[in-house]
Amino acid sequence: MRPLRVGFPPYANVAPLVRFLRPEGFSVVHAPPTTLNAWLLEGKLDLSLASSYAYLRHQEALGLLPDFSVAVLGPVYSVNLFHRVPLADLKRVALTTESATSVALLKLLLKEAGAEPRYEQTKGELELLSAHDGVLLIGDRAIRAYAALLPEIPETPHALPTSLGGVQVADLSVLWFRRTRLPFVFAVWAYRRENPPPKPLVQALRRARREGLARLGEVARGEAERLGVHPALMEHYLWNFRYHLEEPDRLGLEAFAEALGLPFRPLYYPE
Repeated sequence: MRPLRVGFPPYANVAPLVRFLRPEGFSVVHAPPTTLNAWLLEGKLDLSLASSYAYLRHQEALGLLPDFSVAVLGPVYSVNLFHRVPLADLKRVALTTESATSVALLKLLLKEAGAEPRYEQTKGELELLSAHDGVLLIGDRAIRAYAALLPEIPETPHALPTSLGGVQVADLSVLWFRRTRLPFVFAVWAYRRENPPPKPLVQALRRARREGLARLGEVARGEAERLGVHPALMEHYLWNFRYHLEEPDRLGLEAFAEALGLPFRPLYYPE
């Protein structure tokens, strides 16, 4: 029997969950969300952070840990549409290939804003703005791109600008909050229903999360150094996340399902 395999995206926002994880009886696999989603559904992973869009589309096949999420109430800072024209005037938008959730959320929000641009999946960063009206970046790419535009780090995160050198920055989580007044859940811990993870693995994840949040400053400094951004920016970025799938987050996940025309019938991990 192969060892259990647990999937994590290679992004700074999951560092508090994985930095102090001590793999005993299981191995950790890092891959972009779209890859992790596919491997989970194929049975190549036993437990994974799965994008909320993938989970909602395949929830009849997947179980859910009841107390884990990667969610935000308000700005997320790492799911950004960088654009040069007003949202309603967008004609051509470059999409990340890493996250189906962010793409689905963008299309939903832009349609409601009256925009129906042509979407093109491609690789690249802000240089794509030379041929597109907007580019969607997520995760570490979005953080680095935003940090590179900042002339300085303001004293308070409330002063972080959304217009920089002719580039507008639309935070999709902020747009979702204005629409619903709810958190947006970007990822959940999911497993195939017929193969729930053993309790010691779930307990190891909980211990790692507890230690990661208790030592968030240390985690932030490490991730800031890895990405080459200011530690204060990374610290604020990480403390903004909600990692426990509390009731507001569940309501946000249900609202996303409803907006997509999908049911919400979660099967939670049996404690």
